Order: sequence, then structure tokens, then C-alpha cells
Amino acid sequence: MAESYMEKLSFTLLDAITDKEPVVQEQVCSALCSLGEARPREMLRACNEYLRQHDKLAQPYRALILRAMEMVLSSHIHQLDKDTASILILLASSEMTRTKGLDCDWQRAASSVLVAVGKRFINQVMEEVLSRFQPGVLPHCSVLQTLASLSVSNAFGMVPFLPSILSTMLPMLGMAKHDALRVVFCCALQHFSESTLEYLANLDQAPDPTVRRDAFATDIFSAYDILFHHWLQSRDAKLRLAVVAALGPMSHLLPSEKLEEQLPRLLPGVLGLYKKHAETFHVSKSLGQILEAAVSVGSRTLEVQLDALLATLHTQICVPVESSSPLVMSSQKEVLRCFTVLASCLPDRLLAFLLPRLDTSSERLRVGTLQILRHLINSAAAQMEVKKPFILSAMRLPLLDTNNKVKRAVVQVISAMAHHGYLEQPGGEVMIEYIVQQCALPPEQEPEKPGPDGEDLAAADSVRAVSVRTLYLVSTTVDRMSDVLWPYLMEFLVPAHFTEALTPLCRSLVHLALKRQEAGADAFLVQLEAHANLPSPYAVTTRLLVVSSNPYLGDGRGAASLRLLGVMRQSIHPLLAQPWETAVPLLLEHLEAHTEETLSLQEWEEKLLTFLRDTLAVVSDNTWTCQLSLEMRKRLPSYNRVPQEKNFLYKCLGTTLAAAASREVVRKSLRELLGAASYQQQAEHEGLACCFGICATAHLEDTLTQLEDFMRSAVLRKPSGIFSIFKDRGEQELEKVKSALILCYGHVAARAPHELVLAKVESEVLRNMFQCFSTKVLGIKVETKDPALKLCLVQSLCMVSQAICSSAQASSFYFSRKAELVAQMMEFIRAEPLDSLKTPLRKKAMLACTHLVSLEPALEEQARAEVIHGCLHSVVALVPEPDREDGGSQESLYQDTVRALEDLLAGLLQRNMTPQGLQIMVEHLSPWIKSPKGHERARALGLSTRLLQHFRQHLHVSALVPFHNLGLLVGLFSPRCADLCSATRRQAVDCVYTLLYLQLGHEGFSRDYRDDVAERLLSLKDGLVHPDPATLFHTCHSVAQIIAKRLPPDQLISLLLTMFEGLGDPDKNCSRAATVMINCLLKERGPALLEKVPEIVSVLRSKLQETQGEHILPAAQHGLYLLASQHCAAVVSSLLGSPLPFDSHTCALWRALAVQPSLTTQVLELLLEKMSRDVPFKESRAFLLGSSPHRVATLLPLVATCALNEVLSAPASGTAVLELYPQLLVALLLRVSCTVGVQLPRNLQAKERRGTGTAPARSLEPCSSAVDALQALLLRGGSQDVAQCMQLEGGWELLRTSAGHEEGVTRLASAMARCAGPRLPLVVKALVCTQNSLYEIQRVTSTAFLAELLSSNVVNDLMLLESLLDNLAARQKDSSTSVRRLVLRGLANVASGSPDKVRAHGPQLLTAMISGLDDGDDPHGLVALEAMVGLARLLDLVAPWDLRLVLLHTVIRIRPFFDSEKVEFREASIRLFGHLNKACHGDCEEVFLEQVVGGLVPLLLHLQDPQAPVANACRFALCMCVPNLECEELAATFHKHLQEGRSLHFGEFLNSTCKHLMHHFPDLLGRLVSTSLFYFKSTLEEVRAAAPMLTGFLVLHAEPEQQPQVDLEQLMAALPAELREEGCGRPQEQAQGVHTAASPSPSTAAPAAGPSTRGPGEVCRDAGPPGEVRLRQTSSLHLPEEGPADPPRTLCCQALPGPSPCWWGRGRGPDWAGQAHEPPQVSQ
Repeated sequence: MAESYMEKLSFTLLDAITDKEPVVQEQVCSALCSLGEARPREMLRACNEYLRQHDKLAQPYRALILRAMEMVLSSHIHQLDKDTASILILLASSEMTRTKGLDCDWQRAASSVLVAVGKRFINQVMEEVLSRFQPGVLPHCSVLQTLASLSVSNAFGMVPFLPSILSTMLPMLGMAKHDALRVVFCCALQHFSESTLEYLANLDQAPDPTVRRDAFATDIFSAYDILFHHWLQSRDAKLRLAVVAALGPMSHLLPSEKLEEQLPRLLPGVLGLYKKHAETFHVSKSLGQILEAAVSVGSRTLEVQLDALLATLHTQICVPVESSSPLVMSSQKEVLRCFTVLASCLPDRLLAFLLPRLDTSSERLRVGTLQILRHLINSAAAQMEVKKPFILSAMRLPLLDTNNKVKRAVVQVISAMAHHGYLEQPGGEVMIEYIVQQCALPPEQEPEKPGPDGEDLAAADSVRAVSVRTLYLVSTTVDRMSDVLWPYLMEFLVPAHFTEALTPLCRSLVHLALKRQEAGADAFLVQLEAHANLPSPYAVTTRLLVVSSNPYLGDGRGAASLRLLGVMRQSIHPLLAQPWETAVPLLLEHLEAHTEETLSLQEWEEKLLTFLRDTLAVVSDNTWTCQLSLEMRKRLPSYNRVPQEKNFLYKCLGTTLAAAASREVVRKSLRELLGAASYQQQAEHEGLACCFGICATAHLEDTLTQLEDFMRSAVLRKPSGIFSIFKDRGEQELEKVKSALILCYGHVAARAPHELVLAKVESEVLRNMFQCFSTKVLGIKVETKDPALKLCLVQSLCMVSQAICSSAQASSFYFSRKAELVAQMMEFIRAEPLDSLKTPLRKKAMLACTHLVSLEPALEEQARAEVIHGCLHSVVALVPEPDREDGGSQESLYQDTVRALEDLLAGLLQRNMTPQGLQIMVEHLSPWIKSPKGHERARALGLSTRLLQHFRQHLHVSALVPFHNLGLLVGLFSPRCADLCSATRRQAVDCVYTLLYLQLGHEGFSRDYRDDVAERLLSLKDGLVHPDPATLFHTCHSVAQIIAKRLPPDQLISLLLTMFEGLGDPDKNCSRAATVMINCLLKERGPALLEKVPEIVSVLRSKLQETQGEHILPAAQHGLYLLASQHCAAVVSSLLGSPLPFDSHTCALWRALAVQPSLTTQVLELLLEKMSRDVPFKESRAFLLGSSPHRVATLLPLVATCALNEVLSAPASGTAVLELYPQLLVALLLRVSCTVGVQLPRNLQAKERRGTGTAPARSLEPCSSAVDALQALLLRGGSQDVAQCMQLEGGWELLRTSAGHEEGVTRLASAMARCAGPRLPLVVKALVCTQNSLYEIQRVTSTAFLAELLSSNVVNDLMLLESLLDNLAARQKDSSTSVRRLVLRGLANVASGSPDKVRAHGPQLLTAMISGLDDGDDPHGLVALEAMVGLARLLDLVAPWDLRLVLLHTVIRIRPFFDSEKVEFREASIRLFGHLNKACHGDCEEVFLEQVVGGLVPLLLHLQDPQAPVANACRFALCMCVPNLECEELAATFHKHLQEGRSLHFGEFLNSTCKHLMHHFPDLLGRLVSTSLFYFKSTLEEVRAAAPMLTGFLVLHAEPEQQPQVDLEQLMAALPAELREEGCGRPQEQAQGVHTAASPSPSTAAPAAGPSTRGPGEVCRDAGPPGEVRLRQTSSLHLPEEGPADPPRTLCCQALPGPSPCWWGRGRGPDWAGQAHEPPQVSQ
């Protein structure tokens, strides 16, 4: 069951091995191995079964399975049973030999399985393998490889089979023709030989101890012969290497005589392979084996071949190694092994070959030779023992080589020598000194640059590192070297050129000393004075103590030196044993507790000086102390190159002199120090001064005396005596001396007892210092310009002032020179350059000022301000240094300078610890806080932080007083929370945090009180680290919220005003932060700002004008929105106070009020109220008398209109606009109406003319601004189509003009009706409410709008018709003529908009129109005109009965307008007359017919009206009249001549018309003629000309019996009147035209048979306009006959004016009667 489960599991895993992913394949193999760990037998059987079942499984997958099987077999071979082994052997053998391919993974995996099984079942495996290894047949390559691998893995099992294998193999060697197969044979022979040698070497463990070398000799030699003589000559490199690899182990199995015989050929043959192969490992290994075999048989051939061997092998060692691969290193080891073999038999000749090569100039040869020599010293110690003197002597030459590679090789040889006793020989000290010299190499020279061969020495393998390791190893591990090194190494402690070797020297000496201490006290103690070459105890103490001052140099020489001091304490002085046993470990613990970065050198030096001071106190021997001081003074020159250590030595010397009891020794030492000091070295000044200062702690008088004597001798006059060494020094060196002296005085004052110094500070110290600083030239004091001298003076003054302040009597000390010194310091500070910080002069001067300001007397206010300003400018304005190698020191100096400035400012603040004093300090810092330079802001913020913290720490509030400038300070610092510099941001938060606690302190809270709100600021600092803008501004918002919660109400406005100032900050981030904080404060604390709204709005506007940041405007808009959401009316009122024209920023602020719908609604309502509160304009008379008044716009409505325009132009105002759409539309429409023709106030006119300031975004003209606002309303209210229609129709321009305003309103109403119908009910409702306005123009506008609405059917759809009709009807009695006229127009518009409703409202409409006709209050008759036009539109739609009631009245009322001078009246009345006739067709009453007849003459005459509309109206009216006359001939004539679009021949038409009239209505002759006579006096020339013609035609066609109807007297009377009035022109011709008509009767009339007095074409010039020539043609006109009864008549007729006479004068001749001539078409 378990087996079946394992098989299934294994098969499942094996099926997955064919996955394409290599990772999956590896995991399957791993799983198979894990399965094999648990059940090896089952797993192996399953794999076997799987491979047999899947015979076609690809080779890579079969290899994976076989490899897994091999891994399991390797770890579980002992659990394998025989049956399973047999199965696996057969499987592996089959898999291995299935294909003939060579060297594939699959075959190797199968072979590995056989080898793994063969470790236990060798016989079974060999049985299977040998079955495939038959004589005479070349075996499969895998069979040979398997045999070779078996011999390696199981030598004891394989060697017994080798004789038979070799006997079978040897014939096959000749059969192998392919190099690849030969390589396999070679590998097999190599492994067979190696396993045989292993077997023979371990016969005691072998299963068959009787096996002897001779058993293999013959077969091996046979194989050797083929390999060496035939295969080694092959061109295949792999075969050659395989052959030589086999020859090495085979040489040990050759017979001795055969080997000796072959060596002369074998050795050169192998050596020759070095030239053919780059990889020489196999060659070198084989050569070593051959040499071992030769030596083992005592061959004499080696002596002959030695030179060639050594030369070749030496070359292999010296060849440059291009790779550090294991194979290359192994090859080097094999070559060195060859030298070892040769040294064992021929040492003399070997050294004779090597030692001379140490003297070669070639680096490679020297290094190689030294490498061989080191190997021989270590590996052939017995042979080299007697050669030690020769080797030591030969090694002196390489010691002089300066090449690092050679040096390293020499050190390695010396290390080998030390282990084998070479250094104990004479001359060994030279080798030790060489090691120490290499340890003393300067570290900066390591590692050396790459050599020409490209090889580079790693730092760990540098000469110095190798030497240090070598010295320590030799000292600690080679016992025989202890006596050699101790105490010899002490000789190297003191010399300066061994300084870099001190650490290894001290470590070695400590180890050697401790070993001797363990051996016994007597052996440990060293009498240093007894050895001439050893340093004295004073020299050792001085040396080790001084080098310890910089403990981390030289790999930690400080700790090593102190340990050596500790172990040598008894040798230094017997009394120091116990004290140093405690003190030295404490010093070492201090070093171990720190690193080079954390250790304070000043503190460490002080500990060392304390250690020295305690040592001197313990010894308490004046002689020993003086000797130590003498040694220290003697050692000073040796530290000239190490200034830091020399300075410390000066301090040690000062400490020693202070402990000396002999004043004479002290004075002498001080004099010598002053005389011998190297004043040119600036660094030495500090050490010398420290020495004098420390000495002054015990010898103040002597110290001051020596300084003053030296100053007088060396500085103030020519030197003499002991100081004569200065007589040749130049002025520059003298300045250096002065610097040192001034510094000495400073240190003396600082270190000497303060009570003693206080008495001498002004009388001696300062006096002598300033004498050194300034000299007199011709009695005038001249100060030096040497910067070093200045620095020394400042530093010394700082120490002097600090000493005074530290004195117990400082509070009572009156420093008379204080102001002078402060002024001097400020002069130095101001003189410092701002582009660099190279000296600590600023720092020292400010420190001096810090101490001086605390002394009495106090500085004056002006002096205080100058100190603050000068120091801030000197430090904050410093240009940052670029990154340099010494950037650390520069940064440290800068930090020290800043700390000095902080201390100075804190000291000045301490003198006035009040809010006012704090504000004064911040006012000085404010320009730097707002600086456009980031580094200046950062520095100023850092200083502010320290000052505020100082103020808080020293705050003592005795009574509750207000912190009156809190808002100003918070407003200054808080925007910096978003500064570009992260450090500045955090410092700004610290400032705000401290200010909030200062406020709490002033409110009475204790200093340790913690406020939860204020503490939140500290948690916000983490959000300021990263420069992400979103994070920064979110944090700033949180900061502002905290400020809003803790800021007192009285500080709010000052905070806001200060932040408004921050909007112009050059740092855009801070400016943005200010906007964020302002808006947050307005949101959080806005309700308390009602009274300050005007001020805030004003400041906001001014800041927008001053600043240019793109972020400011949106932020200001948001802030205004927040403020308006709490104080809407106040904000609107404040903004309305903005001057016109609005600049772009004011416009933007107005638009900001449209962000939120509810707020926008309030703003719009307020603006509507402001716009209607005041009168829209005022009457104003011009200065000149008699000029007409003009209207001037009032300011408030004008500003409100402009504001409305801006608000409405904001996209976000849409919601509020929709809510107030009706009110806004009506208000703006009425505003437009009452501003038409209104002028701007004079001051605004002047602004427009000047065009100064920001160009207005909108038109400032009152009407245009209102129209723009109305247009914006439509666009924002969703009525874009209305606005577009108005634009296309020119409506907006019409609205702006007085003449077109009414039409513009009409077009607006029409567009609204078409495109915005649903909006109309509320608009109408709002508009109706304005019908009673006091302003006529507003009533006109509303009436025009409502009247136009009636022309659209939308009012019917919206059920507005009734209300509109009622409203308009109610306005019929309006005092305005325009209103009454528009009412009639609106009522008439019903015919267009709702024609189906006209009949229902007919009486009402007709009554209104008739009333309009009777309007007596209209002097111009415009109401009547509108009534006539309206009646014409309504007549076709009203009920006939309703029309009949007003018909006659209407006709009578309109008849006078036929002859009106105004074209509109004539056209309207005539057209209405036609419509009245049209309405009466078929039902004409007699009374109306009379009116029709009465209108015929005017209509006929006005056909010649000069205005085409009137003539067309006459055509229409005549056509409408003729049906009522019931005369078909007349109707036909009218139809023929009055067709629309056809030109009229008036004469022909009039002739025909008169003929038919006289024929059918003869009784009308008199009436028609009398009416015609009326027009003889018409004002229209054309009508006057037509009237006689009409009269003539009427009379002409009248029957004789009707002639009495004509009043001839009247007719004749009319003609002379015409003549009298017009002269000889056209009336004369008119008279001729009626000449015949005046005859008594046709029968009695003289016939007009002859031609007229003027012939055809005769031109006469008639009276008329000047220069006008009229062509007149007269002829006899023979009228067409109606019948034979009509006698011919003749009428002399003149061509009429206008178009009709044109065809008359074209030369047609006078005789045209009976011809059908059509008149030409004329334009009507």
C-alpha cells in the first residue's frame, strides 16, 4: 500500500519535471530529493520505473531525474539493497550508452549514478561496465569516464581491476583517432595512476597489501610511450594538457631506469608547454610530480637540466598575474612547489641562482625572487639553515628599493625570517628597523597608484598595513623574538620620523612588557638612564603624552601611548606606579566611550593636562619638574610640522612651569619661549599664549613682567640685548609678534585668578594690548590693517571681558572703556566681508560684545540698535560657502558665529524683558525673515527661535498684562511654516509654539503648564519635513486652526493685517501659506470681524494690486468668500466702495462672491437693492446759459450695476441666477432703459480720458454697463439662445441708443418668446409691477416688452394673454404718449400671436384702436398712427358685426390723414382704408359707399405720390374699393393696371378710369372735379401735377348733360391761382391741359386739328429746381374710341413728372390712337 502510494506520488512529481519553467524543474528535483531522504529505495525504484516507461522522454528531463537519483544515492548508499542496486546499475548503464554522443549532461548524470552505486557495490558495477569494455572494440566514452571516476571515488575497490583494465586499454590507444576520445583515455590513465599511487601509499589499509608498483610499470610505460611520443605532439590544446596532466602521476609508476632514460626528453618537453599554453596549472603540477619522481630515484639528470628548469620556473613566478582566479593561484603554488623540490636536492645552486637576482633593477624580477626566497625559507628550513648569513647579507640590497611591491615582498621575507631565527643573527636589527620604517610610512601615500602593468595594491595589503601586521605578529607570536625586540623598539619612540609607527610600536612594546611582567619584576623594569640609546623618562613622558592629544590619529595612537605609559609607570618614576594604575585606565575608558566624531578635543586635552598636573603633584620634585620642562622646551622644534600637537606641548609646558617652584626657572623659560617662538606660524601663537596663560595661574606677576619687557624691547623700540634677535626682522614679522603678545595678554587675563586680573585689566592688560595694536606715526595713532592682528585683539578682548564678567566683583565694576571697546568691535564686524567667513573675528567680536553689554554702564539706545543691526547684517547676509573639502570646518565656524550672535541678542534682550523689548528685537530681524534669499530667512528664523525661547525661559509676569503684539509676531512667523527650506519651516513652528506659550504666560499660567492645543504644533513638525506642497499647506492650515483657537480677540485684526503683508513675500510658498492661514482664520474667527470688514477688504484690494503671484488672487477670492459668508452685507458694501472703473482684481473679488449659491443669492439681492435705492440719474445743466440739461448717472446704482455684471459673469453664479432670474432680468432691463443717453460723472469721465491705472475689464458707460450685465445674465441664466439672437439681430446695439432702444426691447422680448418661453410668466409678473414707475422711460420699456410678447403664440400657451391684455388696456390713459402708442401696438400684436383670440376680444381691441385714433393729447399723432396700423392688422380677424359698429367712424377719422405731410400717416391711413373696403365686400352700406367715392380722387392722385409705400398703399386701396363700386369695366381696368409688381402708365390708367367712372357714375362728375380742384394746391408736386390731368380726363369723358355739374368759375379761378403762385412753369401746362374741358360743349369746341405750337422733340426749360432741364413733347392725343358714336376729341397733355412720361418722350410720334402700347415696368 505504501509502495503504491510512493510510486503514485513520485510519478506525479516526475510528470511535472517537463515543465518549461526552470524554476519548476528545480523545485521538482528538490521534492524528489526530499522524497528520497524519507524513502530512498521506493523513490529510486519509482524513478527507474518511470524512465523505463517513458522511453521517449527528452534527454534534459532524463538528466534531471538521474541527477536527483545520484543525489539520493550519495547520501543513502548504505541503505541501498543489492536488488535495487542491480536495477539501478542496469538503468544507468543503459542510459549512459544509449547514444554515441560525447560528453553530454544526460550521459554524465547516468555515469554519476553508476559511480555513486560503485562506492558500495563495486563488483556489480564493474561487472556491468566491463561488459561494455571489450578488447579490440573502442568503448563508449562514458564507459571510460565512469571507470576513471570509479578509480577516484573508490580507489581500494578499483585498483585490483586495473591490471586487466590496462591490458585491455593499451591496444585501444592505437585505435583512438579522434582527439576527444584520446582526451578521455588520458583522463582515465591520469586517474588510474593517481588511484594506484593512493593505494600504494596506504597499503596498510588496502584490502590487498601484496599489490606492488612493478605490477603496473610495464603497462604504464607502454601507455607513456604513446602519450609522450605521439599524442603530446597534437595540435589540439586540450589533448596536450590532458597528456601532460596524465604524465605527472604516471611518472611515479615508471620503472626507475626508464624514468632516468626519459627525463632528458621529458623535462624539456614539459617545459616547452609553458610557451604554448596560457593556463599553466596542469603543466606546473605535472612538472612538480615529475621532479618529485626524479628526486625519489636519485636522478642525475636534474643537475644537467637545472639551469633550464630554474630559468623557466623563475620566469613563471615573475610573470605578471592578470587574474586572481583560483586556477592562477594554484599554478603559482605548483611552481613554488617545484622550487621546494629542487631545494631539497640542490640548495647551493638554487641560492646561487636566486640571490644575485635581488640586485636586479627589474621590479618583477625582484618581487618574484623575494617571493621564491620567502617560500624557500618557510618550506626548506633545514636546507636553508646554514645559508642564513648569506641570505641576510643578500637582503640588504632590496632594503634600499623604493618600489612598494618590492617593499611588501621584503616585509614578507623578513616575517618569514623572524619565524626561523634569521633576525637573531648579526644584522637582524637592520631588518627590524626596516619594518619600523615601513610602519612609519605616511597613510596618505597608501594605496599607491596602479602600476604600468595595471596591478593595484589594495589598502589592506599596502606596505604599511603589511608591516604593521608583521611587527605585531612577530612581537606576539614568535617567542624567540622577545629578547630581540625588547627594549630595542623603544629607540624608535621619540624620533619624529617614526611618529606614524607609534601605534604598532606601542602595542608591541606593551605586549612585550606585559610578557616580561609576567616573567618577573626585575625582568620588567628597565633603567632608561642606563641605556645610552634609549630615551630618558622625561622624553618618553613628553612624547607619549603629546601624541595622545590627538588620540585617533595613526590608528589610535592615543590609547596605545597611554597603555605604554601605564605599563612603564615605574620606569618613569617610582612614585607614579599607584596613581597611574588608576588614572591611565580612566583615560582609556573615556576614549573607548567616544569616537573620533564625538570626542571633544578640548575636553580631552584638559583631561590630559589634569593628568599631567596630578602627576607633577604626586612627584612633587622641583628638580624632576624642571627637568621635564627643559625636555619639553627642547622637544618644541620637533613638532613644527604638527601644530596641534605643538600647541598641546605648549600647554603641557605651561602646566609644568605653573607647578615649578623656582621663579628663576620660570622667568628664564618664559624669556626663552618668547625669544625662540616661531611667530611666522600663526597656529603657534595660540599654543604660546596658552602656555603663558596657564603659567599665569601661579606666576601672574612674573608672566606680566616678562610680557611687558619683551614688548618694550621687541615691539616699542629697537631690540637690544637678549632680544637682539629681532633687530633684523621686518615689519610683517613684527606684526606677528604683536599678535602673539596680544593673545598672550588675553590668555593671561582669562586663566589668571580673576580677582587679581580685575585690578590690572585697564592699567596694564588693555593698555599694553592696545599699544601693540596701534602705533604712533608723527604723534598720530595709526591702527593696523593686519587681519591676524585684529583677530588676536578681538579674541583677547573677548577673554578679558569674559574674565571681568566671571569675577565676583563684576556687578560693582565700572568699566570706563566699555563703550569704546564695543564701538571698536562693531568697527571690526562691519569691516568683515559678506562673501566669505574665513576667520572667527565676527564670532570673537560678538562674544566680546556679549560680555561687555552686561557690564556697567549700560549702552545708549542708539548704540544698542547699531550693535544689533551691524551684527545681524554681518552674519545673516553671509553668502553660503559652496561645498568644499574643508566644508566641515567652515560650517563649524559658522555655527559658532551664529551661537555668538544668539548670545549677544539674548544679552541685549535681557536688558529689556518686556513685549516691547521683544518686538524691537523682532523688528530688527523682520527684514531678514522676509528676505528673498533662503539662507537669510533660515538664519533669521533660527535666531528668532532662540530669542523667543530665551524670552520664555526668563519670563516673569508679576501681574496680568496683555501681550499686545502677539498677533503681529505670530503673523510674521506663521507663514514661514511653508518656507522652501525644511529647517526654516520647523523653526517657524517653534516660534509660533513659543509665542502661544508666551501668551499663556501673560494670561497667568505657570511656566511648566502644558496646553493641549499648543502642543499639537510639535506633532505637526513632521509634516513639514517633506517638500510636498499639498502636505505643507495642509499643515499650515492646521497651524492656523491652532492659532485661531488660542489667539485673543483683540489680536485677531493685527494678525490678519500682518499676514496680508505676507502675501507679497518673495518666497511663493510662504505667500501661499499666508493665504491658507488667512482663509483659515477668516473661517474660524470670522464672526468677530464685522467691524473690521471694510479695513480687511481695503487691505485685500491693495495687496492684490501690489503683488503679482498667480496664487494670491484665488486665495484672496476664497478669503473674501469666507468673510462674505459671515458678513455678506458688510462685504458687499465695502466692495461697492471700490473706485470705478473696477480693476481686474476688484472684478475677481466680485466674482468670488458667486462661488456658493446661497451666498450668491444674497449678494445679488443686495446689489439689486443697492441699484434701486438711489435715483438712476440726476439732471444737470451746463455752465453756459440756455443750454439744455443733461442727465448724469448717480454713483451707487452705477457701481452696483458694474458689480452685478462681474458677479453674473462668474460661471458658478448659475444656480443663484436661475433663482433670481425674473427679478434680475426686469431690474437690469429697466436699468438699461433709464441709462440710455445718461452721462458718466465728471470724475469718471476724466478717468476714462486719462486711461490711467489698470484698464477696465468692462465698459464704464452707464448704459453699456447695464447692457453688458443684462447680456451676462442671459448667458449665465441659460438663455444663451436669446443672447445670440440679440447679437445676430443687432439688438444689443439698439438697446444702447435712444433712437433704437424701443426696438431693442422689442427684439429682446421677441427672442425671449422664441427661446425662453418657460421663463416668461415670472418675468411678466415682475415686469407688470414696474408699470407704475415714476420714470417714463421705464414704463415705456416695460410696455414695449409686454407688447411684443403678444406677437408670439407663447403667451397663449402660457395663459398670459388675458393678463397682458388687461394690463395693457389699463395703460391706455398713461400720461406718456409712447406708452399709449406701445399699448396699441401690443393690442394689435394679438393678430400675430393669437389670431384665434382676436374675435373673442374684438370689441375691446377695436375700442382701444378707435380711442387711439381720437387721442387728442398726442401732438404728433403717433398714437393715431399706431391705431391705424393696428386696425389694419385686426380688421380681417374681428367679427363683422363688431367692425360695422366702428366702420363709418373709422373711415371718417382716417380720411384727413390721406393728405398728411408724413409718409407714414398717408400710407397707414390709405392702407387702412383699403382694409376697411376689403372688410365690406358684398355688404357695403350706402353711407360707407359715399366715403368710398369720396376717397377715389385722393387715391387716384396719390398713385403719383413720390413715396413708393404710399403709391403701393393706393394701389391696394383702389383694388379693395372697386368691388364695392360694382363696376366690372372699372374692375378690369384696375386689375390690368394695378397689378402688384407691374409698372403703372398713369395717363393711360387715368384716362381709362375716368372714362369708366363718367360712363357708369356720371352723377359724380361735379363731386370728383371739386375734390380734384382741392389738390391743385397740394404740397406734393407730383400730386399737384396729377390733379389737373384727373380733372381734364373727368371733364373730357363727361356726357354733355353732365357738364353743368362742373363749376367752371371755380375751375377757372383755380387755374389763375396756380399761375399766380407758380409762375410760368408746370401750372401753365396744366392750364393748357384743361383748355378743352373749359369749352361749353364738344360740339361747339374748336377742333384741335393742327399741331401744337411746339413741335415734337422741342425742348423747353420750365421752372423747377436750378439746373434741371425737362424734356416736354406735345402732340395731339387721339384717345381710343369706345364706339362709332364717340366723336374724336383732342387733348393737349404734358408729360407728367416721374416715371410715366419716360415712354412718352421716346419719339413714338403723336399719332398712336388705336395702338396697344404697354407702358414700361417701373419700380414702385
